Amino acid sequence: MRRHEVLFIVARATNGVIARDGQVPWAISEDLKRFKALTMGKPMVMGRKTFESLPGLLPGRRHIVLTRQADWQAEGAETAAGVDEALALVGDGDFAVIGGAEIFHLLRDYGTRFELTEVHEDTQGDVTMPGPGDDPTWHEVARVPRTVEGFPPFDFVTFERRR
Repeated sequence: MRRHEVLFIVARATNGVIARDGQVPWAISEDLKRFKALTMGKPMVMGRKTFESLPGLLPGRRHIVLTRQADWQAEGAETAAGVDEALALVGDGDFAVIGGAEIFHLLRDYGTRFELTEVHEDTQGDVTMPGPGDDPTWHEVARVPRTVEGFPPFDFVTFERRR
C-alpha cells in the first residue's frame, strides 16, 4: 500500500524570510515554473493570507484554505477550520502545502518531501520560518545551484523525511 506524498514547497532566504507585505519577495520565473510543475494536479493546502496573495485561482489544482474565520469564503476555494478538516478534504492522494509559515508548522508532522528554493541573500521581510536543514528529521537528497540575471543566486534543494 502506497502512502501519499505530502509535499512542502517554499522559497526562503538565507535569513529565513519567506514573505514581505503578504508576498513572496522574489518573482524568479524558473522558481514559478518549478512551483507549477510540482503542484499541477494536486490539492494545495494553504492559509488564507497565502490564498489572498495568489494572482487568482491557479488552474489544474484544488485550493484548500485553512482559516479561523468561519464566514470567510472565496470562489474556487474550499475552506477548512482545522488540520483534520483540511486532511478530510484532501482525501487519500498526494497533496502540496504551500504556506504560510503557520500552515507549514501545523502540518509539519505530515510532510514527506520538502522542495526548497534557497535564495542566497538576507532579505527584508516580515514572515520567517526555519528551513528543513534546521530539523534533523529531514535530510537533503538533491541540490541544483542556479543563477538568473537580476536575482540573487539560489539553489533548488530537495529534502526527504527520515523515517
